[in-house]
Amino acid sequence: MDNYKNIEELEKRLSSRLMNSLKGEIVVIKYGGNAMTASAARTQVIRQVAALKTLGIYPVVVHGGGPFIKSQFELSGIESEFVDGHRITERDSMEIVEQALSGRVNGLLVNRFNRLGAGAVGLSGKDGGMVTAQKRTHTRKTETGSESIDLGFVGDVKSVSTDLLTLLIKNGYLPVVSPVSAGEDGEDYNINADMFAGHLARALNAKAFVAITNVDGLMENPGKPETKINVITAGNARSLFGTVIRGGMIPKIEACLIALEGGADAAHIVNGSTKNSILLQLFTETKAGTTIS
Repeated sequence: MDNYKNIEELEKRLSSRLMNSLKGEIVVIKYGGNAMTASAARTQVIRQVAALKTLGIYPVVVHGGGPFIKSQFELSGIESEFVDGHRITERDSMEIVEQALSGRVNGLLVNRFNRLGAGAVGLSGKDGGMVTAQKRTHTRKTETGSESIDLGFVGDVKSVSTDLLTLLIKNGYLPVVSPVSAGEDGEDYNINADMFAGHLARALNAKAFVAITNVDGLMENPGKPETKINVITAGNARSLFGTVIRGGMIPKIEACLIALEGGADAAHIVNGSTKNSILLQLFTETKAGTTIS
């Protein structure tokens, strides 16, 4: 597929049956990782999402932006403190997070989509009361039992309202959503973008869910690409937590499972840096990543 000069040429080689199965359906795409910061990868991901829209599919994009948050923190002189991989987010830090995600990253993506005529609209979980957040407290094991750690303004999804998204989709717009959301306590919270996207997919009854990451899919041995799992059932995926599924792959697989609970036919994990990975994964029998069904 690397010999194709452009997406339009690639589209001629895709499966009409698979494209028709998603026509008129919602596909939620979680976008992040190196494919967001590397210019060439970002361009080809954005072109693929725009191509989905031209095929009569309704994409909804949820984005993260860890590298952008890190950059903003460095510019502001704020040091990040992590506990078991979770960033403690104080009030001043939360303001920086929102500026990075709902401002810089969201605006960048909306601009790039609209240069392709995609009709993108930038949103956050706060808009229209889309997502209600609840404060997350992290619990970790200690030698004497366990302890609860206050992560600050880090949240989980409590509930989702799809009214605004449905209105935009029906009127031909492409929603591009930052995971920053408000809680019932009136505070703003940063929600893990993978989990945010999974909950959105479930609430929207999305037909498919795609998580874009930095690797070619779920691998039995992360250091060996040849051990990539092409297809796996939801039940088998659940059995791999703590062994094959570790670290940053955990929320991605959890998001896939949440999307499947909402009725998605399949959830996918693809490498955003691989050329045409989204289209190859959705519309060919030769999968570019991992499918969970």
